[in-house]
Amino acid sequence: MTALPLLLPQPRTCLATGPGCSADAIPQSRLDQGLPPEGYRLEIAPTGIHIAAADAAGLRHAEHTLAQVRRSHPRDLPGLCIEDAPVFAVRGVMLDVSRDRIPTMEELERVIALLASWKINHLQLYVEHTVAYAGHEAAWAGTDALTLEELAHIDRVCERHGITLAANQNCFGHLSAWFRQPAYAPLGEVAPDGWWDFNGLVRRQGGFSLCPGDPRSLALVEDLLGQLLPAIRSTWVNIGCDETFDVGQGRSAAEVAQRGRATVYAEFVAKVCSVARRHGKRPQFWADIALEHPEALDLLPPDLLGLAWGYEGDAPFARWLDQLGGREAWVCPGTSSWRSFTGRTTERRENLLRAAADGAGRATGYLVTDWGDLGHRQQWPISLHGLAEAAHRAWSGTAPYDPRAGGLHAFGDPAWGPWLDRLGDLDLPLRRIGGRTPGSPLRNATALFTDWHKPLSDLWVGTEFQWQEVAQARRDLPPTPAPNAEIEVTLTQVDLALERALARRRGDRQALRNLAPRVRSLVEAHRRSWLDRCRPGGLSASCSHDLAIAEDLERA
Repeated sequence: MTALPLLLPQPRTCLATGPGCSADAIPQSRLDQGLPPEGYRLEIAPTGIHIAAADAAGLRHAEHTLAQVRRSHPRDLPGLCIEDAPVFAVRGVMLDVSRDRIPTMEELERVIALLASWKINHLQLYVEHTVAYAGHEAAWAGTDALTLEELAHIDRVCERHGITLAANQNCFGHLSAWFRQPAYAPLGEVAPDGWWDFNGLVRRQGGFSLCPGDPRSLALVEDLLGQLLPAIRSTWVNIGCDETFDVGQGRSAAEVAQRGRATVYAEFVAKVCSVARRHGKRPQFWADIALEHPEALDLLPPDLLGLAWGYEGDAPFARWLDQLGGREAWVCPGTSSWRSFTGRTTERRENLLRAAADGAGRATGYLVTDWGDLGHRQQWPISLHGLAEAAHRAWSGTAPYDPRAGGLHAFGDPAWGPWLDRLGDLDLPLRRIGGRTPGSPLRNATALFTDWHKPLSDLWVGTEFQWQEVAQARRDLPPTPAPNAEIEVTLTQVDLALERALARRRGDRQALRNLAPRVRSLVEAHRRSWLDRCRPGGLSASCSHDLAIAEDLERA
């Protein structure tokens, strides 16, 4: 009997039934109200292809599944019966367009069509300063910002593919790019020359969050949302409001000391919600600060949807959902692509599965995030590989995942899935011991990426022997399943990071100096790869990180 096809997401019920039919058979479709929302039944038999679906969305999902079966069997289709329906009503992807990379319109259209074929039905483009707001040209100058007309076009493209585009604008924290401009610096909680503590991790300089007590802060939010929200038809808007750790460390210090950080935070968030509501939108927010200060939850509007995010295998989504109580919430894991060159296979797999297990039956949505910290230097295949697995989890929950399906339907070859999985765990042994305290796991980054950015004298983790083991794992990695320019950039970056790590631990200054011209060549390859998919606006900023490393090597 013919093997069952590789499908993404893998249906929860897929049975072989014997002989099938020709691949060019025309499907016969009908509605069946007895199926669950978005659910469908696809039967392939000698009599033809028969589809039943609960609704228009179910019909669309069945057609995408049929297209995948045809991709696996281009001539004769196997006999099978699939019955399927989603675990999560909202299956979303959030792409970071504020850390330097903004895809071209052609690339966005291609990605939207691909995500729809994986039964994704929600999209967000994360914005801090990269929308071309009128009157705020200084904030987005040089970024190749998305225009309101482009966002409206993306909205229409999404609609054609059965995807809801939600407006997204961080309205409280993560606004450093604004505060670097003199006109906006006075709105920051912290002055440009001020220092503050980022949740005990690092000390930072300059503004990060709006000062919640300054009336001009809300006026800015009103202006931005007043321009953005009419351009997008969905009723959803993600207002951000995450990681506002500087609030209370600057201009709001006295008020926070008197009234409490939770109250000051929640009152400003509630005001932003009121702005969104005046435009007929329902707000959602990253819930980390409210979860850290549960007393804030009672001060927030009841219709504010909570986005519970965490990016490690131990992220306690179940506990966070309990804390959010009766408030509607989504679970938000990540692709584990950022702060890496290779991705983090083990952590990604555990994180995505944990979100699916904890959220099923409790969260109404599953929103996977793909961030771009420190120049968005992970190549697109690394992100796409994570998105493919996330699409499976959002639809099929805890059902087994076959990475070969991701390889086939993301890259055209099933071999890519296992290969990328292996790439993403090259430095796993060092990740397990590279955390903030000795022997603790490194979080939210790979060892290769972290070591690449350490000063030459900072031998933070790993002996020369342990790094040699990572280098051996790299040598043992099979050749790529097919030529791929972006993966070649990735592998060049990995090789340079390994050579630099080993030379640092040997104290070989000449070897370090010899790396400098190769790092500059890497930057040029990164430039070429970037321009194949993305606008040039953030490219110089992205390249600056590796150029600084090249300059450091030249001085070794």
